[in-house]
Amino acid sequence: MPQLRLSDRCWDVAPASNLLDGLLAAGVPVPYSCRAGSCQACLVRCVAGEPHDAKPDALDMARREQGWCLACQCSVIEPLQLEVFDPTRDAMPAQIQALDWLSERVVRLRLLPQHPMRYRAGQHLLLWTADGIARPYSLASLPCEDAWLEFHIDCGRPGAFCDSVRQLQVGASLRLGALSGASLHYDPDWQEKPLWLLGAGTGLAPLWAVLREALRQDHQGPIRVVHVAGTPAEHYLADALQGIASRHPQVQVELIETAALPAFLGNLRPASRQTVALLCGGPQTVEALSRRLYLAGLPRSQLFSDLFLPHA
Repeated sequence: MPQLRLSDRCWDVAPASNLLDGLLAAGVPVPYSCRAGSCQACLVRCVAGEPHDAKPDALDMARREQGWCLACQCSVIEPLQLEVFDPTRDAMPAQIQALDWLSERVVRLRLLPQHPMRYRAGQHLLLWTADGIARPYSLASLPCEDAWLEFHIDCGRPGAFCDSVRQLQVGASLRLGALSGASLHYDPDWQEKPLWLLGAGTGLAPLWAVLREALRQDHQGPIRVVHVAGTPAEHYLADALQGIASRHPQVQVELIETAALPAFLGNLRPASRQTVALLCGGPQTVEALSRRLYLAGLPRSQLFSDLFLPHA
């Protein structure tokens, strides 16, 4: 049976067993969120040996060359010597600059990283609390305009990370883990095309950044922004979106309540086959929007989506 070695500990696991399961069963506190290779919370480093990695391209080449992998996507086929991701050693500290409630359930968190960080509008970043809780959140900030990193965190449901967020204070620190995500972005080749940004809940956060990036690059085609939320009060960026629409005639904003979503979907038809659609939010809403757009004739190559998966 293959063995796992971590520091001065060594134990056997079943052949071809999942690496994350093998670590958790031994009491190693590896954080995880989605178990799908998206959140990148379960980073471990293979010092010796090599697992079978089902998603080697989930990490960039630099990290793969350093031996990092996602434990949830790896199977143990030979002995491995491991190091777990240590946020105090491997993550960048960032100071909390602002904490604002944008609605009864959404907190806007702004962080100032210790060093400037290169990222693109629409990507997401792993946030670590001081007590070792890690969760991925989409960036709502624009790298060329905002000095801070901005996140919109839904605290409407109980959860370990959200409970920690409620206790945070301006001036305190969090740590920044892996940066990932490339589905939601703005391509200059889209400049003349209709651009649709459809978000549910805090799935609006990365689309807010993409919208501002498109306008920064002088997007010429029409832009349609749709936000789906449970109640009118949950359209937490309504005023900001309407402000952008008043300054940019090509921007159209629609605020849809969840109860009205079926009727909205029934009438959803792209006016042009050149339309590019970016979708973000919970799986049920994103999949319904994606399915409707595809059935309405929009090619899959022009549909870009990012799912907010629940904690596994």
